[in-house]
Amino acid sequence: MDKKNAYVVIMAGGIGSRFWPLSKRSQPKQFIDFMGTGKSLIRHTYERFARAFDAANIYVVTNREYAAQVREHIPELGAEQILEEPSSKNTAPCVAFASYHIYSKNPEAVCVVAPSDHLILDETRFLEHIAEALNFAAGSHVMCTLGITPTRPDTGYGYIQYNTVPAAGKFHKVRLFTEKPSAEIAQTFVDSGEFLWNSGIFIWKAASIIKEFEQHLEDVAEHFRALGEPDAGFPTAEQMDQIYSLTRSISIDYGILEQSEHVYVMPASFGWSDLGTWKSLHDISPKNEFNTSVIGKKVMTYESADSLVFNNSGRLIVLKGVNNLVVVDSGDVVLILDKDHEQEIRQVVADVRDAYKEKYS
Repeated sequence: MDKKNAYVVIMAGGIGSRFWPLSKRSQPKQFIDFMGTGKSLIRHTYERFARAFDAANIYVVTNREYAAQVREHIPELGAEQILEEPSSKNTAPCVAFASYHIYSKNPEAVCVVAPSDHLILDETRFLEHIAEALNFAAGSHVMCTLGITPTRPDTGYGYIQYNTVPAAGKFHKVRLFTEKPSAEIAQTFVDSGEFLWNSGIFIWKAASIIKEFEQHLEDVAEHFRALGEPDAGFPTAEQMDQIYSLTRSISIDYGILEQSEHVYVMPASFGWSDLGTWKSLHDISPKNEFNTSVIGKKVMTYESADSLVFNNSGRLIVLKGVNNLVVVDSGDVVLILDKDHEQEIRQVVADVRDAYKEKYS
């Protein structure tokens, strides 16, 4: 397809509370260097796409309070490449905002919509998949996603059931989306060979996703429709305040992908992790002979197995004879957590907020 019609929308409005206390409302997960590379997750995401897309065609949708941080981490972006949401209303309004705006600039646009905070180890293979999906989407009214071949029955991921016989090239018709199943159901999914992990990476023509909004989320579409007019220009803060005060909060998965008859998936493998939990960071991090990962300096461990230590402070952390822990020092908070209880961290954050307001959360 013509490169001038290829666009990227990076979604960067989330908080990432499951990575508390490192990820806080004032500095969400996407702006943190989790791998010790000197670059944040959003910086890695931008550089990955900049290898294959025109820099002028890369947009970031973020909460207004994070716009300055986006500019700090990606100074290459022009002012009109940062689309500021006045409030968080989940992914459907985010996608609508970007899609209608990009359509107003280029009705032939084909867009990749991707999270800002995922880890991708094989970027060359990833971009090859993206190129194939762009070509497929450019020629048809389809909603495409990249599905990751499961390596374990993970309960923290969404799953996509698909027809195992391809419908077109490497693309399979999607049958069902399932969010975060129980361990038993996840095992059944993996054993069946009919399910993929939902990467949350989507490819479609701007015109196609707008058509789906008009059909399946008409109440959302009516608020964003004016942004798609050829003479719409760049939306003002006042205009977005009005739109977001009226639109409802709903995910693109639930609002459109689970309703549409035009959703396809490409099975893929490119070293992907959504880095959704401390355990997922432990899974992909280098480990010592006791299967313990250490990120940061001034950490000493002795016979401490299956653990993750993340030191973001100047303090010394010492582990001796303990197992299956997450230990995080953010500088102002120390978290010590049994890995098997990490799904409860959101309640911990809520309790901390109740006790200390915004000071530590």
